[in-house]
Parts: sequence; structure tokens; C-alpha cells
Amino acid sequence: MRILFQDPKTGLLRLRLETPSDLWRISRLVLPGDRVGSVTSRRDPEAPSDTPAGQRDRRTIFLTVRVEAVEFHEFTGHVRVMGPIVEGPFDIGRHHTLDLEEGSEVALTKDELTASDRTILDEGKRAVDEPQVLIVCADWSDSAVVRVRGRSFSVVDERSRVGGGKYDRVRSSSREKDRESFLEEVLTVLQPELARSQAVVVSGPGFFKEELAKRIASLSPPPKGRVAIFPTAEAGLSGVHELLRSGKAEEVLASSMAAREAVEVERLVHALGKEGGAALGAQELKGAIEAGAVETLLILDGKLRDPTSAALLTAARDAKTALLVVRGDGAAGKQLAGLGGVGAVLRYPWKSST
Repeated sequence: MRILFQDPKTGLLRLRLETPSDLWRISRLVLPGDRVGSVTSRRDPEAPSDTPAGQRDRRTIFLTVRVEAVEFHEFTGHVRVMGPIVEGPFDIGRHHTLDLEEGSEVALTKDELTASDRTILDEGKRAVDEPQVLIVCADWSDSAVVRVRGRSFSVVDERSRVGGGKYDRVRSSSREKDRESFLEEVLTVLQPELARSQAVVVSGPGFFKEELAKRIASLSPPPKGRVAIFPTAEAGLSGVHELLRSGKAEEVLASSMAAREAVEVERLVHALGKEGGAALGAQELKGAIEAGAVETLLILDGKLRDPTSAALLTAARDAKTALLVVRGDGAAGKQLAGLGGVGAVLRYPWKSST
């Protein structure tokens, strides 16, 4: 997310949405009551009154709306911002929907920038390059292909082969034919994704991953980036989540916020098993931040506007503590939600005196 212009006096921010993750960020940054402007299209009200609405030409104009609702549509790559028009060449007061996508420039005016807002903006400024990484986790009977880019985590394909387990009693020749067919199915799914991916992570139990990686490397044209292989105990989507939590592919997934979320939440869970290794609860977190004991504060995106959590976020920013906002709709977010939505990994053993 590139900040093109900022006026502290008026609260105006001009932003360019440069990655899929920026769509998530703008959907969390924009709140009801804010003013959002962008280039859009609207039917021309100056057309003759007897012209059917469907035949009136749409004009490309810049409109500003006062926000009433925001919708994030990740799979179609859009954020819809709805509200009455407050600035524009016509139709002031009428409702309009701004459709924001990757590449859009947005004028956002807020009464004040909260600690939550600044945290999201800071993350966006740092994440200027978010290469796409393809993860496939499979064995001879189950597979999942996932596209990861920054905060964007999308399942491309999931499939299973009936009777493909280790107790499969089908005759050897038939079994090999079925396995070859399943391997080709997975390759067919992968092929169109490879050209858009800077790296491919092949994972899973057993020897399927090695055979698949060998086939990927021999494709024409070959994959653009590195092909890395990592073992997991499970195949399919559960194996993908296992890989992300384990941190095994950390080097390949270094630019992925989705991978970082999984690793940091797993660190928090492990730290909770050590005395003084982690902090939970508003009072304990407040004390740990004030003592300078917090290494990383994790907060669920749904908690950003909660007054208690917002106060913790402000204190953490003032203390220069590392912050990570975790998406609530992912596996890591659901795990953090089970811990109350806010937690901290501590840099040294610390225990509240209260």
C-alpha cells in the first residue's frame, strides 16, 4: 500500500492499492463515517428523461461517499464501499458503491488516525513486494493446492482418490494406473499456476512429493522459481496448515503474512506452556508491555476496534513493540480467537505481580 499524500491537518490520505493484501488492509482501515473517494462510473443524469435507465451512458468520474458499509470480496479481488455521495459532479446525497481493486487509488479522510489505523498503514508501507508462492501438499490419495501472496491465502484445488490409502487392495497394475492418473490430475491443476508463481513448495508424507517435484521440474516451460520439498505428516489442506505452523518453509515463504501468522500463533501456543513465556488477558498484557517484556503482540483483526484492545495497541506502539494483526478467517486466526483474540510472546520470563 503506497501512501501518495498525507495531510495531518485535514486527515486526508491518498493511497494506491498495489497488492491483493492491500484490499484486505483497506477493508480494515475504512470505517463507517469516513469519507472515501475514487474513480468510478455512474449513469448520466443529464440524459433525456424519457431515455431508459439501461441505455443512459455511464460517465467515468471521481466521487466521494460517506461510508455506511464496507464489504471485502477476496475471491473476486474487490472491496465495495457503500454510502451517500458527498462530493462529485452530480447526484449529491444519492447512494453509490465504490468498487476498489488492485491498482485503485483511494482518497480516504478520517477524523483521526488511531493506533489500529497506523498499524495497518505501517504494515502496508513495508509490504511493497509480495511474490506469489504456490503450495501443494499431497500423497497418492489426497491433495490440496494453495496460492499464497502476502495476506492472501486461496485454495486453488482440493481432491481425493477413492481407495488410494495404504491399505488399498486393488491389483498392482491397476493401482499404478490410478496413481499415475492422480499425479497427472494434480499436475494439470498446477501447470497454469506455475507461470504466475515465484516459488513452488511441494509437501506431504511419503514419496509422492518427490515424484511430483521431479515432474514439475521437467515441465516445458519449467517453473519460474525455486521448487522446494518439505515433509509433512498429513496431506491435503490439513497438511498445508501443518507446514505453515511448523515454519519449515519459512525461507521460501518469507514474504507471506499468512505464513508468519501461522508461525507466530504457534509460537504463542508453545510459549503458554512455559512459565512466564507468554501473556494473555488485558491486565496481564498491559503489565507486560509496560515492563518492556513483550517481544510480539498478536491481535485478531476483529479486535482492532475494541476499546480495551485498542488501548493495548496504543501502549505497544508507544513502547516500540513488534505488532502482528492476524486475520480472523484463517486457521491461525481461529486459534488466536480461542485464546481471547489478543496475546503476547515475551522476550524474557515475566510474571504479573497482581
